[in-house]
Amino acid sequence: MKLYIVRHGETDWNKARKIQGQSDIPLNEFGRHLARETAKGLADVHFDLCFTSPLSRAKETAQIILDGRDVPIIEEPRIEEMAFGEYEGKCCSSEGWELPEEFRRFFDGPDRYRAPAGGEDFGQVRDRTGEFLEDLARTPEYEGKQILLTTHGAALAGLLCYIRKAPLSQYWGAGVHKNCAVTEVDCRDGKFQILSENVVYYKDEVEPWAK
Repeated sequence: MKLYIVRHGETDWNKARKIQGQSDIPLNEFGRHLARETAKGLADVHFDLCFTSPLSRAKETAQIILDGRDVPIIEEPRIEEMAFGEYEGKCCSSEGWELPEEFRRFFDGPDRYRAPAGGEDFGQVRDRTGEFLEDLARTPEYEGKQILLTTHGAALAGLLCYIRKAPLSQYWGAGVHKNCAVTEVDCRDGKFQILSENVVYYKDEVEPWAK
């Protein structure tokens, strides 16, 4: 089994540096452009099926990448973005900061991050995304399949953290993936291996931010 894991395209909240979490914010036109460029980059890849976060920005990214193909798209809540509860909609840019100072741990100390009311911590996200991966690995009908996953910055990092068996302090690995970046993962005999990470098929610069 081979997975192609894609972070969704840009949204207006990405651009404004607002925390999205599980708020259902759609792609903007630039985000759709990034997805179309990614579709071109993956045009020669055969996909048997797709799992997507139910949030529209991830689902539309999948639909654009798979446009014209007869590939089933299945909504999977375990790869939905991290919930930020009462922080959702707040600005985290240095100029417009609207969050408690402790939120800086989100990137600098994920093992010490405390979830706000209604939110999740990093361990919860790693556990649910990891559970999804294990279910894929245990399902015989997926053996030998090529599967597209469309998800989000923090959820994608959770998938990779689980695969690496890394501590929460190293949750982000090499950093937040760019919008519409592609990561390839191989799974054989129930074991996952990252083949390539954070590859983009466009030339435009986009601000990387986990939302």
